[in-house]
Amino acid sequence: MTDGTTWLAAPQSIAFGGYYVVLARGLSPEELADRLAVSVLYDTEHIAVAVGEHAGESLLELIDDTYGDPLDGIGLRLGRAGDRSYAVAYGGWQGEFGTLAPVSRGGAHVCLLEYEEENGKPVPPWFQYFHDGRVLSGRNLHLDTSWGYQGVDGDPATAARVQELLTAAGLPDPERDRRGSAGR
Repeated sequence: MTDGTTWLAAPQSIAFGGYYVVLARGLSPEELADRLAVSVLYDTEHIAVAVGEHAGESLLELIDDTYGDPLDGIGLRLGRAGDRSYAVAYGGWQGEFGTLAPVSRGGAHVCLLEYEEENGKPVPPWFQYFHDGRVLSGRNLHLDTSWGYQGVDGDPATAARVQELLTAAGLPDPERDRRGSAGR
């Protein structure tokens, strides 16, 4: 992940299964981790536990050593870039998190990029933007039916404006290679 955020548009994920990336303005990395732990759907209570400098493969190895399988736990690589904190989920994150609307409470701006590689959905991924406890915009970044539906969801005024901006930018683009394999 040394090339900025360009890896988010790669046709293969950074770890098995895809990726779950949360960007937040108005929260420290630790606050973001604590709020994400509360948003996990299953079991009764989750807490965030610091794992030191582990990231990528070493984080997956730590999850494997702790739980017996890297898909039996969730590890978050935390950091800060400018005024935004970020969390990149590793391990068995698929289907484990609920809505991030509560993560954005208190005026935080929270964006989610989610890509499940084994579902055959093309990159770029699903995107959602939350602010102050509500979803303002959510969409498949292709604006087509490749994720099961098309268009922009969320706050009606915000969703309509986002749809206008994306349409003006030429999305969806029916000529684009859906799987990102052209010229590679």
